[in-house]
Amino acid sequence: MPALACCVDAAAPLPPGYTAWDGSLPSPEPFSGVPHSVLADLSSASHWSPSHSAALYRIDGWGAPYFSVNSSGNVTVRPHGSGTMDHQEIDLLKVVKKASDPKSSGGLELPLPLIIRFPDVLKNRLESIQSAFNCAVESQGYGSHYQGVYPVKCNQDRFVVEDIVKFGSSFRFGLEAGSKPELLLAMSCLCKGSSESLLICNGFKDAEYISLALIARKLSLNTVIVLEQEEELDSVIDMSRKLGVLPVVGIRAKLRTKHSGHFGSTSGEKGKFGLTTTQILRVVKKLEKYGMLDCLQLLHFHIGSQIPSTALLADGVGEAAQIYSELVRLGASMKVIDIGGGLGIDYDGSKSTDSDVSVGYTLEEYAAAVVQAVKFVCDRKSVKHPVICSESGRAIVSHHSILIFEAVSRSKYTVPTLSSFDVQQFGEQLPEEAHSYYHNLSQSAIRGDYESCLVYADQLKQRCVEKFKDGSLDIEQLAGVDGLCDLVGKAIGASDPVSTYHINLSVFTSIPDFWGIGQLFPILPIHRLEECPSKKGILSDLTCDSDGKIDKFIGGDSSLPLHELEGKYYLGMFLGGAYEEALGGVHNLFGGPSLIRVSQSDGPHGFAVTRAVAGPSCSEVLRLMQHEPEVMFETLKHRIEEYVDDEGGMAGALMAGGIAESFHNMPYLTVASSCCLTAANGMNEYYYSESAGGDVVTGGDVVTGGDVGTGDDEQWSFVCA
Repeated sequence: MPALACCVDAAAPLPPGYTAWDGSLPSPEPFSGVPHSVLADLSSASHWSPSHSAALYRIDGWGAPYFSVNSSGNVTVRPHGSGTMDHQEIDLLKVVKKASDPKSSGGLELPLPLIIRFPDVLKNRLESIQSAFNCAVESQGYGSHYQGVYPVKCNQDRFVVEDIVKFGSSFRFGLEAGSKPELLLAMSCLCKGSSESLLICNGFKDAEYISLALIARKLSLNTVIVLEQEEELDSVIDMSRKLGVLPVVGIRAKLRTKHSGHFGSTSGEKGKFGLTTTQILRVVKKLEKYGMLDCLQLLHFHIGSQIPSTALLADGVGEAAQIYSELVRLGASMKVIDIGGGLGIDYDGSKSTDSDVSVGYTLEEYAAAVVQAVKFVCDRKSVKHPVICSESGRAIVSHHSILIFEAVSRSKYTVPTLSSFDVQQFGEQLPEEAHSYYHNLSQSAIRGDYESCLVYADQLKQRCVEKFKDGSLDIEQLAGVDGLCDLVGKAIGASDPVSTYHINLSVFTSIPDFWGIGQLFPILPIHRLEECPSKKGILSDLTCDSDGKIDKFIGGDSSLPLHELEGKYYLGMFLGGAYEEALGGVHNLFGGPSLIRVSQSDGPHGFAVTRAVAGPSCSEVLRLMQHEPEVMFETLKHRIEEYVDDEGGMAGALMAGGIAESFHNMPYLTVASSCCLTAANGMNEYYYSESAGGDVVTGGDVVTGGDVGTGDDEQWSFVCA
């Protein structure tokens, strides 16, 4: 049986596990971890710099003007956008360390994963959108103004909504609600906002929803009830009479303009929401019949999220402006045109107009296209210019939130190595039916016919698998076949160099849009960017689900350039401030991440943590699914007493104490720490750390209002000391 001399050294036999190449096949080139295009101007990886990492991960494309890389190789946050001065940049790694370091080292001891919010970025986004529309209004001589609303469905977090109301109060920024609880929170928050701020009531409505909206109007909130369905008008008329409140009504129109991308599924005549032209005319006639046509003051439409181009935008806005003008002609007291959402985010930095993860315009170009389209139609129809409203939730909140998680291990299938003696012995032990495949593989390798090598290697493997299934091949022989075939693939350069990095995260909980609709977000290491990444990896989460992995990345890549794991290795997912938290579930009973709010500070550390909250504990996520953690604990404690043979009661106490702490801890991995169930010292004392609350100190910056803890109302435990 000929040996594969081309794959191994034909000289003296080597010990098993070692191999040498004789040059017949090319040795595989070491993977540098990055595309050749990025390395083209480098003579070696030793010339790598943070600027090369910025180019590799496209930070300047999707991250500007809020994210960059500093000279230390760490991602930095520019909280005031392009107006951020150098000394105001915030080193993201320092923030993570402050959040996760032990309290004894001055940290907050928060477990990862971690969401970091930057309210300064949120403020800058609001100001930038307002400024873009103000400039467009002024430059085009538009006869009215812009005032936006934030759709709270994007992120209903109390502090996010309150910040938006506070930051947007000076320019009358309002809120949009799509359900009864959203309406309640919007009503409450807008009590502290501008009296002119709009409260837009969208979504399906019952009598209770409409009553709440009318009560909001009675409370002097600038509330508009937008009709999503024709039959809602009857309830509005009926409830307004009962409550003695004259409503302000809007209509959501189904436009003919269609957004062809994934996010355009709600647009067009077949869209989920809105009224057709026939229905709009019936609404107008009914309002006129009841003497309430003056109540119709707003036209709303929505082309779809992530509008890719200003051409599509202008087309839709122009069509809506025509409907608006017709409503004016029919006698409605129209005042506002609400263009809905759609202001897109460039998730991959490509500035593409034919992608669901990019947009081909700037904020200024978006605003100019809207203002121009409305002005053109209204001027032609001799209609007074309306107030322009938009519901740009994604564009407002996406940038201000960063998800940080840790890669805890890396796994990669290692190609076995075989000596010439191993190969010869392997060939002799093959079943007779596999000899021809082995012979063909060997001859192809000798000829240098690498394509045929792969074909025959695959045939050999498949034949041996069949023999293993029928019991005529043992597991050692099958492993030898796998090793030989993988060795051939590696020699030819056909083996897969991609590693799997295991991350302390649940994709379903924290990045549900990736799993659900294939939404891509920028993901990259937040440190070590002064080093050339030498590996390619995919990310595998903690869940017991094959979909719990990230294997598609911005730029169309199926792997991510990463570094060798050395100590803590932190990754960040950016531009995920919209929808991800609201959509996240409790798959495998993994709850949400810990959370901190970070503001730029002129102190020595450049930032202050203004709020810190640990993620939900095991007991909290269990309670969500109707379990009773206290009862569960008592059941387990009784089981310990029944089955643990424990003279002094110490072992049982340790077990019960460990179980109690597990209920109070977060579900995620506690990296590089001893298990609480076995933590005991020579004195048989069991120690546990209680949650702490109140004010926190972050590296010199005194912070008030911090809530550090699991959120359990009562700490129950079983401790022996």
